[in-house]
Amino acid sequence: MLFHVRMDVAIPHDLDPGRRAELIATEKARALELQRAGSWVHLWRVVGQYSNISVFDVDSADELHQILWSLPLFPFMTVTVTALTTHPSSLSEADG
Repeated sequence: MLFHVRMDVAIPHDLDPGRRAELIATEKARALELQRAGSWVHLWRVVGQYSNISVFDVDSADELHQILWSLPLFPFMTVTVTALTTHPSSLSEADG
């Protein structure tokens, strides 16, 4: 199953700088791990914002839920999830 996920991050400005750096480093490590595993297939930054647009390829909505909750920055995120399916006018459908 493919999911389009927008993550808007709002780390509190008064968070201890060391804790902030630790969270950002562990978030990056987790994102790289998920990308290498093939679950997090696309990751784009939203220009001018502390946000990203991502595409996840997972077996179920429950798996995506577990992945999102495993992200170190999740407590500071607003997340919007949209399930995706193929479009009849896409090249993959037209050529198939």
